[in-house]
Amino acid sequence: MKIGIIRRRYTPYGGAEVFLTRFIDELVRQGHSVEIFSTGWPSSKGVTLHSITQFGPAFLRPLIFAFFAERAVKKAAPDVVISLERTACQEIFRAGDGVHKEWLQKKKKASGIFKRALIALSPLHWTILHLEKRLFASPALKTVVANSLMVKKDIIRHYGLPEKKICVIYNGISRTHALEGAEFNKARRHVRNALKAGDNETLILFVGSGFERKGLLYLIRAIAILCSGGKAVKLLVVGKGNIRRYVNEARRLNIADHVIFNGPTTDVRQFYAGADIFCLPSIYEPFSNACLEAFAHGLAVITTNANGASEIINAGVDGAVIQNPEDHKAVAEAIKPFLETARREKAAESAKNTALKYPIEDTVNGFLKLIGACKEKKDGKIP
Repeated sequence: MKIGIIRRRYTPYGGAEVFLTRFIDELVRQGHSVEIFSTGWPSSKGVTLHSITQFGPAFLRPLIFAFFAERAVKKAAPDVVISLERTACQEIFRAGDGVHKEWLQKKKKASGIFKRALIALSPLHWTILHLEKRLFASPALKTVVANSLMVKKDIIRHYGLPEKKICVIYNGISRTHALEGAEFNKARRHVRNALKAGDNETLILFVGSGFERKGLLYLIRAIAILCSGGKAVKLLVVGKGNIRRYVNEARRLNIADHVIFNGPTTDVRQFYAGADIFCLPSIYEPFSNACLEAFAHGLAVITTNANGASEIINAGVDGAVIQNPEDHKAVAEAIKPFLETARREKAAESAKNTALKYPIEDTVNGFLKLIGACKEKKDGKIP
């Protein structure tokens, strides 16, 4: 089957791109061909790139991309189209980036008066909201795939889409993704030696780009509370973004020596191996791939109920779920129990078992069932 996939751009550090790369690899492994419509994508066997030109001011680029992507899809005529963007030519839309309208509400709530005004006046947000509204009203749209129950509820609440039109398929991970055995131990020693993290220190890991949305500021404040309480902890931040605000906050709290900024990397596995706890106090996160990857490496995961990945956490066993990411005291309290080595060792087994429940094969097979139903309707076999 020739499957068309729309994704505006590629970044090796993006969670959506990590998911999509695994997704495409599995589709090709199962014998399908993939036609990807994007401004750029790494070449690989079984994948044909339809390069989409975009230009103009930043706030118009999503609209311009959608226009040319829709034209290219019509010309290429794949058997079925899956879009990860807010376009109007797809049978299946994967809401991997969540609902922009919901994110803006949460962003405004966490912002001051001046910033709220800037958000309200931003032409980029206007463009995305226009595309989002058009998407959910598109007659071509047959099914929406949400990657969490949270996102499904957001779509229904904001756009009134019928519940039967939305299917929840969680992100998946390769069974061979995690480092194990001697490879795991080597990576752990290397990372901890490089960071000068002693055996008695607990290394807390944060992975993700978009530091504001993922709640890094609140985590740094939580680390300050733990340090003031005499806990031997360090925070490692892996991801792309402007770190100035966060470096200044760490300095203001006198914990600059306890917060390490690594920058982005294409392979985070060594850092999962070197860490003891994973924490992501997100303001809004449809479903964090990083949480699933952390589970696969046996890390307890601490996040918020604004992260769809919280739905797979066994709270109190392999992680914790915080109700309000801005409550840094609650973040610190959620971390505390897992500072005990025995508690982390117990959490590790549960975490790995949780990751095993979400193989990428199941994710792809879930999509293939939807694709089959869409293709039958398209071919006129189902009235």
